[in-house]
Amino acid sequence: MKFTLPKWYDLHTHLRQDELLAPVIQSQLDMGCAGALAMPNTKPPVAKIHKDDPLPYWSIAEYLDMIRENGGDKFDHVIVPLYLTRDTTAEMIEQGAKSGSLKAVKYYPPHGTTGADFGTPITEVLKTDIFKAMQDHGIVLCLHGEEHNISDEDYLSDKTNAEDIFYREYAPRIADNYPDLKIVAEHVTTKTAVEFVKARGKNIAASVTPQHLLYTIGHLVRGLKYHLYCLPLLKFESDRQALRDAVTASNNAQFFAGTDNAPHTTKATECGCAAGCFTGGIAPQLYAEAFEQSGLDLNIQANQKIFEAFLCLNGAEFYDLPVSKETFTLSRTQQTVSKIKTPVGDITPLPLGLGKSELIWSINV
Repeated sequence: MKFTLPKWYDLHTHLRQDELLAPVIQSQLDMGCAGALAMPNTKPPVAKIHKDDPLPYWSIAEYLDMIRENGGDKFDHVIVPLYLTRDTTAEMIEQGAKSGSLKAVKYYPPHGTTGADFGTPITEVLKTDIFKAMQDHGIVLCLHGEEHNISDEDYLSDKTNAEDIFYREYAPRIADNYPDLKIVAEHVTTKTAVEFVKARGKNIAASVTPQHLLYTIGHLVRGLKYHLYCLPLLKFESDRQALRDAVTASNNAQFFAGTDNAPHTTKATECGCAAGCFTGGIAPQLYAEAFEQSGLDLNIQANQKIFEAFLCLNGAEFYDLPVSKETFTLSRTQQTVSKIKTPVGDITPLPLGLGKSELIWSINV
């Protein structure tokens, strides 16, 4: 069984920098990506509009040039969000929008994930005119929706967690205060976040990763499978079911693919574990597996259309990107998974890190 789809946009991925850029970009092209939303948590972060701005960061144009020089010129479109730091101002948002270089802004909770050291508390951002400027100029807010100024007990408990708190306490305030602001709840993991998105209008959407559709916290902690360690953390079965119900709904228009693909040559470190799952080259195959596990028979054409909306159409429409005229094919035949070779070490794809060298779906680009 096989079916053909338009090439898709990975609307949350980490392309990294330096010697990782070229092989990671190639892994995106290998899985039929027409483009990407490339995360700005580089070193230094992509946190200024113009190269000559007097701030100690990379500009959007500089990072885009790096991407193009390392194979990203094969993408149809690449969006690099501006990293929201303490130095971000409403004036920067206005300037970026008017220049045409700024399409999105990324909010990270301080120290909330890899490369989030420059993040600023959401309570501080809410005191500024940054979100108003974004709303006025049609700039998308990409949210890493977690609150990290909480106790260890509340970070992940049977009653609440960092994402649950954010989407109960802060996301509604943002949406209510700025009703026309376009917001993406990125890599959602909880029933709370799903319900927040569903309750809002079409200007609010969410990206969903393969790992959060396939696994729960139990898969991670049983045997401490560190290749499954990502942030936000995997959650519980009720949360996974809420995600599965959202992406497989026949009328789904608010949930789309964003892998949070995060390449690391070293996952386990002396001080802990690098956050992020690597699904470069294999994300459509994993999404197809997750849809089948959710109960959708992808032999049925109507279900293929639901899958196509999630992977190829919803995100493109939200970000005002054209649906690609090029295609790729998914087949329900086995595919072998291999490590990605880079000049600075191998990257281990998620299934291989879990002891699985064969996928049940394969791709032909």
